[in-house]
Amino acid sequence: MADIINLLPDNIANQIAAGEVVQRPGSAVKELLENAVDAGSTNIKLIIKNAGKQLIQVIDNGCGMTETDARMCFERHATSKIRSLDDLYRIYTLGFRGEALASIAAVAQVELRSKRKEDATGTSVIIENSNVLNQEPVAMADGTSIAVKNLFYNVPARRNFLKSNPVELRSIHDEFLRVALAHPEIAFTYTNENEDVYQLKEGKLSQRIAGIFGKKYEQILIPVEDSSEIIKIKGYVGKPDSAKKLRGEQFFFVNDRFIKNAYLHHAVDSAYDKLLPEGSYPFYAIFMSIPPSRIDINVHPTKTEIKFEDEKTIYAILRSTVRMGLSRHNVAPSLNFDEETAAPIISPQFTQKSESRLRLNDFSVYRENNNSDSSPKEPALTEFYPHKPEQHKTKPEEWDELYKVLSMGQEEEKESTVEDTLIGEDETYRQPVLQLHRKFVISTIRSGMLIIHQQLAHERILFEKYINVLETAPAASQRLLFPETVTLQLNDFKLLQEIWGDVRSIGFEIEEFGKNAILINGIPLDIKMQGLQEMVEKLINEYKNSQHFGKSAQKERLAAAMAKNAAIKTGQALNAEEMAALIDELFGCADPYFSPDGKPTMITISTGELDKKFKL
Repeated sequence: MADIINLLPDNIANQIAAGEVVQRPGSAVKELLENAVDAGSTNIKLIIKNAGKQLIQVIDNGCGMTETDARMCFERHATSKIRSLDDLYRIYTLGFRGEALASIAAVAQVELRSKRKEDATGTSVIIENSNVLNQEPVAMADGTSIAVKNLFYNVPARRNFLKSNPVELRSIHDEFLRVALAHPEIAFTYTNENEDVYQLKEGKLSQRIAGIFGKKYEQILIPVEDSSEIIKIKGYVGKPDSAKKLRGEQFFFVNDRFIKNAYLHHAVDSAYDKLLPEGSYPFYAIFMSIPPSRIDINVHPTKTEIKFEDEKTIYAILRSTVRMGLSRHNVAPSLNFDEETAAPIISPQFTQKSESRLRLNDFSVYRENNNSDSSPKEPALTEFYPHKPEQHKTKPEEWDELYKVLSMGQEEEKESTVEDTLIGEDETYRQPVLQLHRKFVISTIRSGMLIIHQQLAHERILFEKYINVLETAPAASQRLLFPETVTLQLNDFKLLQEIWGDVRSIGFEIEEFGKNAILINGIPLDIKMQGLQEMVEKLINEYKNSQHFGKSAQKERLAAAMAKNAAIKTGQALNAEEMAALIDELFGCADPYFSPDGKPTMITISTGELDKKFKL
């Protein structure tokens, strides 16, 4: 029988490698930018057309290449960084495996132009489908220019799986941002469709952060720094009050290489313990220098995941460093060095607060005059211990009020301004209603007690309203006396362009107004006319965070984002009429029992359950 095993041709082998290294235009951008950094450049320019599908070009003023190197760099496993096996464990530079350019050239049309300072002319190489079409001398400035055209032109299946242009541009933006953030000493320019997106001058890390995210970040940055034999840490974290509801502005760099590591992210989050609202995430850009022999950076094709020799020790040092930085700026308690500093073993069941741990003050009843000095103070926990009855001298007036509400189910029905609404087959709610902690609305039902979460309930009401608007006719707007300009980050602006029509349908009167900016002439009737910059940013963040509906359910995601943005919030006092209206509108919804993201809007507690709590 004839042999059946053959070596793959180079172009096919390179296309297979490209499947790991070059997954999308953003992957090619990352590799080309890293090569430009490693070339010792002080100025790097990125040019994009058609979201990288038509053109990705990186121009630098680095060391350049000889005629031979310009040709050899497209060979598989060709590298200037590794001479022996030991070199794998002493790598500080970025691109080093020698697969990127070969992989890119296998799935695109590539033109490389490069010149060293000491050479009179440079070299031009044109390569397509791994085949060199032309190589010749060329007059050019010092450095390297590499243009990647028609990515995946010869692999139609791969090209068809690319996302929409705004999505691919966000990926390119993320890769550019990470490299630019890691190297503030290098000037970067990013041009998309002949329009400059970023022009970043060389400078300090704080200046680079402000240049990327906006000048307002100058006011929120807190420096963190520590040095030991194991690790050196430097960078910035954001003040707690600047935290956002969505991850995305958290950056770790190890030896100037961007990495992803959930364990270390947890270390930073835990350093903010009790400083952030639940579900909020702070900004941070933290750089760690670790001897290469203590890490393995070659465990993932994109090199964004690495292994540490002693991850728990690094966790503890990182947490302590961030905590100390917060403490020095009077936003966190000082560290107690008598406490154990070992890193915890994180288990999924401990990543959320235990529902069984209930504090006494979670059951205290909201009073309109609870901020008054004359209002009775909440009794201490020891005052409710049964073996010390003498300490329980007085009982809060709220308990009498709550008792009256609970006992109504046993009394004759009283006249109510709200019609009885069925819950199940035989349960009704009625007035009066009571607000608890400016968070819950409590009413009685025949079998016990109904507790409604005011914010989640209002989100459900508004969600169904916005869905109806998006599927029928545009909503009415309230015109602004003075139109306001809102400037967004590139990613957010591109995302807004994707949902432009639907945003207008729900009541926003907006138009493009220059680079990454919009002019707001009117807003939905449900939105308060204040803080429009923050409102738009929150709307976009909530939209990005509404993965409950899937990425394709655009209208549902927008309706959910708007509902969360406009809903009454925890901590907002409601009068009796407002609480009654909330209940009435909630039970008029098609699905009153769950918020748009699937959380329950209400719970019921039967009198039987209450009897068990009192051991009756």
